[in-house]
Amino acid sequence: MSPEQFNQAPVTEARKQIAHCVALAGWVDELVAARPFASLDELLKTGERLASGWDAQALDKALSAHPRIGEKAQGSGKEAALSSGEQGSVKEADADLKEALRAGNAAYERRFGRVFLIRAKGRSAGEMLAELHRRLANDPQQEQQEALDQLREITLLRLKETFR
Repeated sequence: MSPEQFNQAPVTEARKQIAHCVALAGWVDELVAARPFASLDELLKTGERLASGWDAQALDKALSAHPRIGEKAQGSGKEAALSSGEQGSVKEADADLKEALRAGNAAYERRFGRVFLIRAKGRSAGEMLAELHRRLANDPQQEQQEALDQLREITLLRLKETFR
């Protein structure tokens, strides 16, 4: 879909086109309501501006749609397919690295009470594991901010890819 088609689409169709970007209906609704966009850049900047207001509650809600690193996404929708593709490097990892990610995920969840979130696209399984270990040293406030930053990166990457 092009930005022009997105601008002209009925609300229901426009929502469907971007709902896979993040499991936050409010963000989807606000972005659809902000149409028309003069350019892709304007659409992306608006998406980023709307995402800048996310808080811990939004993070927790959005995480409900994100699998643990190394685990298969639930469901068969576009969001599940994207998660699977974004985590492709983990599928290729050896058994020891997969086990280290599983153990790291468990340690992270014990420490912070939520799923470890990282923009997986473009990162190797080893890089994700190193980031997981680094972030385990964060205090809860720092980690919440890092997780929100990662959620924004994932969302905006998916939004950009929607309009390629």
